[in-house]
Amino acid sequence: MGAIKKRNVTKIQSTYTQQQEMHEISASRKKKLLFRRLTVFLIFAVVISYFMITTLISQSATLDTINAEKAELDRELKDLKRTEMLLKEEIVKLNDDEYIAKLARKDYFLSDEDEIIFTIPQEDSGNTSQ
Repeated sequence: MGAIKKRNVTKIQSTYTQQQEMHEISASRKKKLLFRRLTVFLIFAVVISYFMITTLISQSATLDTINAEKAELDRELKDLKRTEMLLKEEIVKLNDDEYIAKLARKDYFLSDEDEIIFTIPQEDSGNTSQ
């Protein structure tokens, strides 16, 4: 019982067994080719997916940058429109002689007839805590 005997089994040499062996070999080859085709297709799909995802991410980053720049330009446009409106109002005011006279009196210390100018020193807010 200690030794296992090797049995020699002879194959039946009939056309049916030969056809079955050929069919098994053919099925094995088809399976191998199918596996190879699926592997190539999978690699191709992974590569295409990688390029699509990287393109999507880069376009998203570019879009975020453009949106941030647009927001900054919108703020700048708003400030420029406000400045334009103030300057247009200043133009209208400068066409008025009374405003020009008031501006000249204020900035250049000019006086109207029978008018005395007093300059009052401004107090510093830091010296009030004594």
